[in-house]
Amino acid sequence: MASSERHWRVRYDKIDDVGTVSLRYESTMRHLAIGRAHKGKHVIILIAGTEVMLADTLTGELLAEHTIDASKSYQPKK
Repeated sequence: MASSERHWRVRYDKIDDVGTVSLRYESTMRHLAIGRAHKGKHVIILIAGTEVMLADTLTGELLAEHTIDASKSYQPKK
């Protein structure tokens, strides 16, 4: 694999009532902020290392991007 290629993990989930999605990273649960306006939406989550992108499964709209900070459980959007 070339150094410019990334290995992406893919997950499907639903945004909870407070506008977050939980993701296990380095054996710890992280809570990714998406926004209450998106509660209940089904999302595809793409994870490559510390980079995470979430998109609406119906429209394909990119809802949030995150860079995981392993020192924190709550992860704000970029």
